[in-house]
Amino acid sequence: MAKIFCVANQKGGVGKTTTAVNLAAGLAQHNQRVLLVDLDPQGNATMGAGVNKAELKTSIYEVLLGMSDVNEARKRSETGRFDVLPANRELAGAEVEMVELDNREKRLKNALAAVEAEYDFMLIDCPPALSMLTLNGLCAAHGVIIPMQCEYYALEGLSDLVNTIKKVHANLNPDLKIIGLLRVMFDPRMTLSQQVSAQLEEHFGDKVFKTIIPRNVRLAEAPSYGMPGVTFDPISKGAQAYIAFGAEMVERIKSI
Repeated sequence: MAKIFCVANQKGGVGKTTTAVNLAAGLAQHNQRVLLVDLDPQGNATMGAGVNKAELKTSIYEVLLGMSDVNEARKRSETGRFDVLPANRELAGAEVEMVELDNREKRLKNALAAVEAEYDFMLIDCPPALSMLTLNGLCAAHGVIIPMQCEYYALEGLSDLVNTIKKVHANLNPDLKIIGLLRVMFDPRMTLSQQVSAQLEEHFGDKVFKTIIPRNVRLAEAPSYGMPGVTFDPISKGAQAYIAFGAEMVERIKSI
């Protein structure tokens, strides 16, 4: 059965989508069967995986509202060698429409259960807010991967996210836990980055992934070509880091 992980952080611009797309591609390079679930109405993970969100006939929007299923809505990322449950702007409307539905927090969990046996990993790219969509992601997941920059404001946002995860664990999903913190956009030349990184290791111990993702322009360029950075420029430092992170995840789930 698949291990389901949310890539989440309530702070915007911390590399959630970059992490979700490149971890999916990195895991695929380690021969893992991966489904990337785009739970953000912006649809950036969909586009970054090489799927045109403007041409979608069915998307995660229809899946959440019960008008379609995962089998019908999923697409193949040819460049990343993984499957995508895509999103587009329609998904923003699901927030309002789901309020009236039964079991509204578990709609995604129930939908993914139908294809769980077909994958080793399911990665959910969450929007940067605690919304009904994010709640669906947290209720469906076994754990949360938190990408964060090593800067002061990131530490402030982290405590909010940890509290949210604790509340969901207590009230809705007893399986949910923090799998690990991933240091992204890391610049070793900055003293502050080094200091915050050391604080994270001191406070969270082995919850901090060993892999560190460096600040890398090739990762930023890749989405405009509809490709994960891992396949866009496999020898770049960013791509190598995400491939290493994929290997670390495969090892880490053995102890979960």
